[in-house]
Parts: sequence; C-alpha cells; structure tokens
Amino acid sequence: MRKIDKIFNPSSIAIIGASDEEGSVGFGLVKNVLIGKKERKIYLVNPFKEEIEGIKCYKKIEDIKSKVDLALIAVPAGIVIDIAKECCNKKVNGIVVISSGFSETGEEGLKRENELKKIVKDAQIPLIGPNCLGIINPSNNLNASFSPVTPNKGNIAFLSQSGALLDSVMERSFDEGIGFSKVVSYGNEADINLCDFLEYLETDVETNAIAIYLEGIKEGRRFFDIANKIGKPIVIIKSGRSEAGKSAALSHTGSLAGDYEIFKAAMNQCKVTVVETISQLIDVAEALSWQKRCEDGIAVLTNGGGLGVLTMDYFEELGVALVKPNTETIKRMEKIAQVGHASVLDLLGDALSDRYALGLELLLKQSDVNGVIVIETPQIMTEHDKNAKIIVDLHKKYPTKPIICCFVGGKTSKNAIEYLENNKIPNYSDTRRAVKAMRALIKK
Repeated sequence: MRKIDKIFNPSSIAIIGASDEEGSVGFGLVKNVLIGKKERKIYLVNPFKEEIEGIKCYKKIEDIKSKVDLALIAVPAGIVIDIAKECCNKKVNGIVVISSGFSETGEEGLKRENELKKIVKDAQIPLIGPNCLGIINPSNNLNASFSPVTPNKGNIAFLSQSGALLDSVMERSFDEGIGFSKVVSYGNEADINLCDFLEYLETDVETNAIAIYLEGIKEGRRFFDIANKIGKPIVIIKSGRSEAGKSAALSHTGSLAGDYEIFKAAMNQCKVTVVETISQLIDVAEALSWQKRCEDGIAVLTNGGGLGVLTMDYFEELGVALVKPNTETIKRMEKIAQVGHASVLDLLGDALSDRYALGLELLLKQSDVNGVIVIETPQIMTEHDKNAKIIVDLHKKYPTKPIICCFVGGKTSKNAIEYLENNKIPNYSDTRRAVKAMRALIKK
C-alpha cells in the first residue's frame, strides 16, 4: 500500500476551506491545527480572505510555493473534485476530505466519490474520507480534525467510522485516565480503509491496542487475515446489528452492515474482542493497552465479602475460571482474613495495607493464579494510597500476571485511583466491569 506516515507525521499542512467563522468546520480545523504550529508549517487556503488568525490566506493550494505534506479539504462537496485535482497537481503526500455529500447520500454522491477515488489512485496519493472528522496524533501535537477536544497521549489507537462517536469517547477518556496513540475518523473509506490502518498500526511503536467503532467491513477476508497476524489486541463495537440499524448505517457512511451473529463468530475466530457498549469499549481497550494477556485462572482479593460474592457470580456468568486460595495462602491468612472454603480471599473490612500486601503477594505467588482482581471498599480504616502503592509495586514484581482493580469508593480513593492509572493499573468502579476487562485479557 501507499505510505500514510506523512498523514500522521506531516511537516506541513494546508487547510483548504479555512474559515474565521466561529462554529464552522473550517474554523475548528484552523484552531486545532494551530495547536501544533511549533512543530510544522501551516498554510491556509481561502480565496475570499486575506488572513485568518493572523496567518496569510492563499487563493488555492497551488499558490503555496513550499512543499505540503497534508491537505485538509473542508469545502462544499460540489467543488471537492476540483480541489482534489489541485492537491494532486501540487503533489501533496496525503489528503483528508472532511466534506460530506458522497456515497452516504445516494447515487449522485456515490458517483462523486468514485471520481474522487480515481483521481487520488491515479496520482498515488493516499486519501482519508470523505465524510469524516479527521485525524489526531497526540504524540506529535497533531489535531487535524474539527473535534472539540485533543486527547492525552497514550497507547490506544482508536479507529471510527463515526466522528460524533469518536468525540464522545475522547471526551470520556479524560475521566477514565486513558490516552491515545492515534485517532482516526475514516468516514466512507473511498481510498484508505480500515485494513490499511490496521497494517500501519501493526508496526506503530506507540500503539499497544486498537479500538474500533464499526458499521461495516469493506474487505472482510483481508481484515480477517490482518487481525489474525497483527500481534496487537483489537476490540470492536459494531452498530447495524438490527434491521433498522443496518439501514441507518447505509445512510450514515454508505457502509453495508452484515449479520451480527456471523460477524461475532468470525471475530472470535481471529481473536478480536467484540463488546456491546461504549463503556465496555473504553474499559477493555484500557486493560488491553496496559496489561499483558494471560491464561485463564484468576484470583480475587477483597475487603468486602458482598462484593466478593458478586464477583464470583460474574466469573460464572462470563466464563472466567476462578482460582481459590491454596493451602499455603489459607494457612498464612487464616487468622487475619476470611478464607476457609471460600473461593475469594476476603481480608475483612478492617484490613490495613499490610494485610493487602501479604494477601496479594500470596495469591500472585500461586502457580495456578494467572491474574488477580483486587477489590477495595472504603472503610474508615482503609488505607487507599498505601494499598495502591502496594499493588503497583507487586505488579512490577510479578509483571506477567495482570492486576485489575475495583476501588469502589468516591472522593476518599480518588488519589489512589489516579496513582493506579498513572502506573497503568486499570481501575473500575463496578466489579462486573472489572471481570469483563479481565476476561478480555485471557488468551483465546
């Protein structure tokens, strides 16, 4: 495939359709691209303006004398073809067409999209879109989109056919303490498609896991082959599951959505995790990007018996193998915890940090334990910060065994949760979320 690295790492950007009208797409692009003005040259193209935000405007891209790596096109659909031809004449290294009005609108739009596709294919210039939000590369301060936010840097690549959903996930990412390596709204996939992005991300050192919002796959067989060999975990949420949803997907990005049960079976074969909600997408992507995958066999440590029992229920419901404390663990903990014939190690409500330290290490030392879920409820004597530090230190000591936390308190455990997440230990406020995230880490 043609190289798309210059799209994510441009030395220069031209915004065609730049605007100073607040609330417009062209203004949003200008504001976001200017975030990275120290890292790259920025050119604005608007034949009706002398300057925008103190930057000179060119009448067309061909008037720019210097090399342009990335062209962002945000003009009415009817003139996109002419603008794309100018970009090809300029020999830019990549194009993102933000404009809508293509295959998602019907036959006339499809003809326009096919013409656009032929133009860039003939010129051998990669194109993202049309009908998309744009792209973001937080690692180099690139926000080539009209998203209202720029996410933090992280290790999750997020690919989405929907720009609005992408915005929603990025907004929530700040509260969840996660960041992104690459963010792509790829729209109608007239040229560069989902499979191309996956091949690019396979060798992207900043990406540990890939999250995808999907309406339909254009190259199913190719996707299956790439997902099988990519070596990085992929988690997908798919819309268009119902008959009504399939029709909506066609009118949204012009994408055909197939039978959902067949889709899930195919994804299971190529070891892709399919989730049902946006919350699950974020939860699972976070766990996959921060923790190593493991074999089945998970232990539970808690200071709240009720949550321990609930967690056992979720293990059974979700098909996760629960490992009991072994003889040594029971013997060492029998005077300071509720063990007996229980399947979870209950430290009791009065547990201080020393009890968490001993209990967690004993479980991690068990050869049949491949990961641990640590639950903490807020009691008056609970040492949240000390417990978090113990968990981080023991995870460093046993790095091949994932630890997922469920600190269920509010403001009293806020600092502890931030410490966990800053050290790549996922924390979820509900034990079912924690079990689902752990299940995603278990090798299929």
